Amino acid sequence: MTRYYDLAAANDRVRELRPLLSALSDDRDAVATVQLRLRRSGAEDGADEQEGQARLERERELLTAIVRRMERTVRQIDAWGITLRDIGTGLVDFPALANGRPIWLCWKLGEDDIAYWHELDAGIAGRKPLIELE
Repeated sequence: MTRYYDLAAANDRVRELRPLLSALSDDRDAVATVQLRLRRSGAEDGADEQEGQARLERERELLTAIVRRMERTVRQIDAWGITLRDIGTGLVDFPALANGRPIWLCWKLGEDDIAYWHELDAGIAGRKPLIELE
């Protein structure tokens, strides 16, 4: 069963989401950095083989730890009934009802409180200010 948020509850949840989404975005960047180091490590010539293997193993362990942390964060967001749309921008949608019809309350990192909404099939391109909500 879908949990619907009212604006006050969604804004309360934003306060919890903000640090999670910021960390998730940082972790996404860290994954890209570690992957780049792994590719470069595999292409190095002349490095001590044992030392190189140990470095590769540490990088793989770091990558695994970051990905697991990201998975936990995404599971938490999902458990709250919030839809994560984009990690990079921290874009999320909260299921809500407006005059009995389902809509999304739309928020992303860098914004204060929730100020936008869109129809279920509109996506971010269809974002409208809450003041326009019918």
